[in-house]
Amino acid sequence: QVQLVESGGVTVQSGGSLRLSCGASGSTTGMGWFRQAPGKEREGVACIQSGGVPRYGDSVKGRFTVSQDNAKNTLYLQMNSLAPEDTAMYYCAAHRRYYSGTWDCRSPRYYNYWGQGTQVTVSS
Repeated sequence: QVQLVESGGVTVQSGGSLRLSCGASGSTTGMGWFRQAPGKEREGVACIQSGGVPRYGDSVKGRFTVSQDNAKNTLYLQMNSLAPEDTAMYYCAAHRRYYSGTWDCRSPRYYNYWGQGTQVTVSS
């Protein structure tokens, strides 16, 4: 089992920045950030694809940056130019599998460990 703990979610004004962190209790082979707003489906925000290549959801490209500290088993999400539509519960997810072929780390179905979430609210 892997425990994930997110932190960094707060209320921020539109145009502001935030940095989320996710600490894992053990090693993983893949981690990602997802978000879910009320009444909407869970959305892949950013993740680390095989080979360390970052991938982003279309709505956050150019504004968010995902990074990972493997030594600390920690995933980060730097969020800039925040907008009210970024308001959501942000979840960290992880897996210990090795996927081959065509797969997209932005899909939640590849993850089997989830954190409790951290709320990000962007006020206009």
